[in-house]
Amino acid sequence: MSTVQNVEPFGDGFIAALCPELIIFAGLLALIIIPNIGKGTFRIPGTQTRVMWLFGGERFKITSNPKMPAWIATITLGAAFVQTVLSFQDGVDRTAIVTESGTQLLLVNGFSRVFEMIFFGALTLAAFASMNRLEVKGIGPKLSTDDLYNNRRQADFYILMLTCGLGMSVVALAQDLFVLFIGLELASFSTYVLVAFYKESKVGTEAGMKYFIVGSVASGVGLYGLSMLYLWAGSLQFDVLAAQFVINGTDPLPLIGIGFVLVGFGFKVSAAPFHFAAPDAYAGASSPVAGILATASKAMGIIGLIRMLLIVASPEASEDGAVWLTLLGIISIVTMTWGNIAALGSTNPKRMLAYSSVAHAGYMLAAITAIGAWNWDDSLAGEPGEAAVAVLTAVIFHLVVLVAFKLGAFLVLSVLESDGDASRLSSLGGLAKREPFLAVAMFIFMISLAGVPPLAGFVSKLLVIMGIVKVAIGQMGAEIMAGGDYGLADVHWVWWLALAMVINSAISMFYYLRVGVVMFFEEPEEGRTGPLPSGWQVRFAILACLMATLFMGVASDQLLEICEVAAKSLNYSWN
Repeated sequence: MSTVQNVEPFGDGFIAALCPELIIFAGLLALIIIPNIGKGTFRIPGTQTRVMWLFGGERFKITSNPKMPAWIATITLGAAFVQTVLSFQDGVDRTAIVTESGTQLLLVNGFSRVFEMIFFGALTLAAFASMNRLEVKGIGPKLSTDDLYNNRRQADFYILMLTCGLGMSVVALAQDLFVLFIGLELASFSTYVLVAFYKESKVGTEAGMKYFIVGSVASGVGLYGLSMLYLWAGSLQFDVLAAQFVINGTDPLPLIGIGFVLVGFGFKVSAAPFHFAAPDAYAGASSPVAGILATASKAMGIIGLIRMLLIVASPEASEDGAVWLTLLGIISIVTMTWGNIAALGSTNPKRMLAYSSVAHAGYMLAAITAIGAWNWDDSLAGEPGEAAVAVLTAVIFHLVVLVAFKLGAFLVLSVLESDGDASRLSSLGGLAKREPFLAVAMFIFMISLAGVPPLAGFVSKLLVIMGIVKVAIGQMGAEIMAGGDYGLADVHWVWWLALAMVINSAISMFYYLRVGVVMFFEEPEEGRTGPLPSGWQVRFAILACLMATLFMGVASDQLLEICEVAAKSLNYSWN
C-alpha cells in the first residue's frame, strides 16, 4: 500500500499538488484583467498630475484584439494539460489536501490525474478550435459599440471554458461528496451557459433552456439525496460513508439517498432515462461545446458513478448488492440499445452523435456493473482486484481515446457550421470533393466510433468487452484452459452485457458508415459547392484528433500503463 502525503491548504507541497488547478486560476485572472488593459489614467488628488494605471480608457491594439482571450485560454488549458501529463513521468505522488482537523478534502493520485488529463485535453482542443467559430468584428482600439459588445463576448466564452475546467478538476480530486457536488455544479453551470451562448439562434436558446431546466432538476434531486446521506452518516467523506455502508448498508435511508445522488450523475453521462435533454443540447450548442459535453462532461459523470457505486456503496458492503448490480446491468443494456436505435433514425449529425454518446454511456455502465460483480460475488475468486482493475483500466482508456475521435467528429461539423448549417446529414454531402482532408478525417472518426480495427475505438471497446468476459468467467478461466467441462450456464450473468455490447456495436455500424456514404458518394447541397471557410486553428485541432486516433490504436501500450496506474490508485486494496 502506498503512503499518502497529507498537505494543508497553502502548506508545503500544496502548489506542486495542485499546479494544474493554479494554472487555470491564473488564466482566469488573466482573462479578466488583460482584455481591459488600456490607456486609462487617474488624477492625483489635490494636483493636476495624471498617472497612467492601465485600466479603462482607450484600449491598446493588442488588448482589444478579440482573439486575445482565445489565445489566453488555449495557452492556459494547454499548460495545465502538459503539467498533468508530465506528472506521470516519475510516478504520481499521492498527496491529500486536508483541513487542520485532518479531514481529507482533495486527493491527488493517478486516478485524479488521468481524468484531469481528459478534461484539460478536451477543453484545450475545443478552445483552440473555437477561434474560428466566434465572429470577430473589427480589430483595433476604436470600435463601434456593437463591435465592442460582440468582441467582449470572446472573453466571456473562454472564462466559461476555464471555470468549466476548474470545476471538472475539483470533481476528479474530491474526497468529500459535498466538495464533489460543488465542482460538479461549477462545471455544470458553465456548460449551461456555453450551450445557450449563441442566444441569437432560436435552436441555441431552446437547447440552453432545456438543458438548464433538466440539469437543475437532476442537481436538485442529487442535492436532496446528499442531504439524506449526511443525515444518516453525519459526514459526506467517502471513506466515512463507505464504512457506514458496511455496517448499515441495508437501511432504507442511505439506499434512497444513493439513488437520488445517482440521478445527477446519470444526467451528466446521458444514461437512460436521464438522457432526453442531451440530443437537444448537442444540436443547439456550437459543435466544440457539444464535443465537450460528449467527452469531458461524460467523463466527469463517470467519476461520480465510480466513486458512489464502487467505493461508497460497494456491493460487498450490502446484502442487497446483487439487486443493484442487476438493476444497473438492465439500465446499461437499455441505455446502449436505445441510444443506437435512436441514432439509426436520426438525420441530424449532431443528434446522431448525441445518441451515440448515450450508447457509449451504456457501455460504461456495463463495465461498472462487471467491476461491482467481481467485488460482490464470491464465486468470482481469483487474485484480488485482478479483473476489476482490468475492466476499470479499459473504462479509463475508453474515456481518454474518446476525446480524440468523438471531439474530432464534432470539430469537423464545426467547420460545416461556419459554412452555414450542419443540422442535416445532407450538409455532409460531397465533402470529399470540397475538402478531402475533412472527409477522410470524419470517416476515420466514424469507423473508430464503430470499433473498426486497428483504430483507438476498436482497442478501447475490445478491452472493455474482454474485461467483462474475464469477470464473467472468474476462476473458471484456468480450469477451462486445462480442459474442464463448462457450459454457458456456468458463466456469470455479466457475460450477457459483453454480448449486448457486441450486438450494439454491430448495429452502430450502419449509421456511422452512412456518414461516409454521404460524404463520398452524394453530391453537395445546392448552393454549398464552393470551398469551406478557412481557419487553420480548427483544422489543426482536427489533425491532432486524427493523429491521436491512429496512434493510440496501434501504439497504446504506454497509455494503457497510465490507465492501469489510475485504476489501481482508485482503491488501495487493488494494489
